[in-house]
Amino acid sequence: MQLKAAANFYKAQHERSLKREAELQQAIEDLQGQIRDLQQRLFGRKTEKTGSGSEQQASSQAQGIRGQRPGSVGHGRTRLNLPVIEIEVDLDEAQKQCPICAAPFIPLNLTQESETIEVEVKAHIRRIKRKCYRRRCSCDGPPGMIAAPAEPRLIPRCKLGISAFVELLLDKYHYCRPTHRLLQSWASLGLNVSQGTIIGNFKQLMPLFTPLLAALKARQLTEGLCHLDETTWRVYERIEGKASTRWYLWLARSRSVCYHLLDPSRAAHVPIDHFAELLVETIAVCDRYKAYHKMARIIGILLAFCWAHVRRDFLKCERSYPQLSAFAQAWVQRIGLLYHLNSQRLQVLTDAPAFAKAQAEITQHLEAMVAARDANLADKTLHAEARKVLESLANHWAGLTVFADHPEVPLDNNNAERTLRNAVCGYKNHFGSVTKWAGEFAAMMFTVFMTLVDCWQINPRLWMQAYLQACADNGGQPPKDLTPFLPWAMSPERLAFLRGPMLEGNSPIDST
Repeated sequence: MQLKAAANFYKAQHERSLKREAELQQAIEDLQGQIRDLQQRLFGRKTEKTGSGSEQQASSQAQGIRGQRPGSVGHGRTRLNLPVIEIEVDLDEAQKQCPICAAPFIPLNLTQESETIEVEVKAHIRRIKRKCYRRRCSCDGPPGMIAAPAEPRLIPRCKLGISAFVELLLDKYHYCRPTHRLLQSWASLGLNVSQGTIIGNFKQLMPLFTPLLAALKARQLTEGLCHLDETTWRVYERIEGKASTRWYLWLARSRSVCYHLLDPSRAAHVPIDHFAELLVETIAVCDRYKAYHKMARIIGILLAFCWAHVRRDFLKCERSYPQLSAFAQAWVQRIGLLYHLNSQRLQVLTDAPAFAKAQAEITQHLEAMVAARDANLADKTLHAEARKVLESLANHWAGLTVFADHPEVPLDNNNAERTLRNAVCGYKNHFGSVTKWAGEFAAMMFTVFMTLVDCWQINPRLWMQAYLQACADNGGQPPKDLTPFLPWAMSPERLAFLRGPMLEGNSPIDST
């Protein structure tokens, strides 16, 4: 009896040891997967265009050589819309005669021409002399000396002109250079300006854009489709209730507005407050962040989740666990076919029979994906990481298939991620903002510039020059009528003028 009890005891001990060993092996495998994933993020290529193994080889074979393909039609010579300064070059008097007999050459009505593109940057002082007059009559008129009206200034008693502010705003918030670098460049031209002076002027410019931002937000709330995303932004001013310097730059991009919003929190109240006064039924294309789920429940927005994020899940699964390569690549191919079918559907939107056929193909493919997902989940031997990815796919399936009933909804949130790229470059170059107001001003400028360039292909230099001039003409206040500066309200002629040279050889990101 004692021997039997001892045998059962050691048998139980052995089973516990095997279970503990299996758990440790699983933990080791998970940690190794994390190491592979982190190594890829740190040292690997920052792109999904090429994978590993067979996918990378097939991709390289499909791409062939880089650059323009032999036999393809080129874009032709670039036409530049630049003013021309003609310079006439003549021979010296000694060169206008034969070097042997000294007979003069006969001048021809011909020239040989060559062109050189020059970019000349210079700083100068524009001194304005206003004519003064004194009354000769003795009637009851204006007393004393009468002078021509003073030039309108954007900021009272500020010597910097509008062109200087245009350069400062473009350089920092559109081309993403730190302000001190531009000031170093100006110093080499003989213009020395304190950075503190520039920052103080930016603070005074902030109220000029407040009504414009309100108009952009109001427009966005009527458009019915938005892309949502957020990224990190640093604000080094300490505020009550915020222990760290990590803030968040939120983006809501619609068809005609790229609205940026800075907030110390990444909580759901930020998008909820933004869409609180929503005027139409809206679909939000976003990732699977829980804050968007809460926003959808409270406001009633329909969420369309991003297939690119799902694809990344399978690629990460393959990268972390090489034994799951076949499983992951099968799903990557299914997602690729889904993109292809949707692209074909969008090409025949106006052809009812062809659209119905393309719609049926997408529905059939989605049903096949559901069947493959359920079959994989039914396999009890399925790897835990693969099961985790498929369970997430099942939980978000309703949002992932919104595009099937709404052709205007894209499959991914890449539009938002491309729009945030400019702000991310700025963050990396000048490390965020020192104060809260500076961060809010940066969000304002990102909103203005990305809306102009990304959505409307407007030349930001021309628009900013015109807007700041209108503010100066209005006594340093925002224009009373914003219609000439809202792209959707402009006349076609004004819109064409403000686009200017942007259309020549510098195609912005497509906003559709």
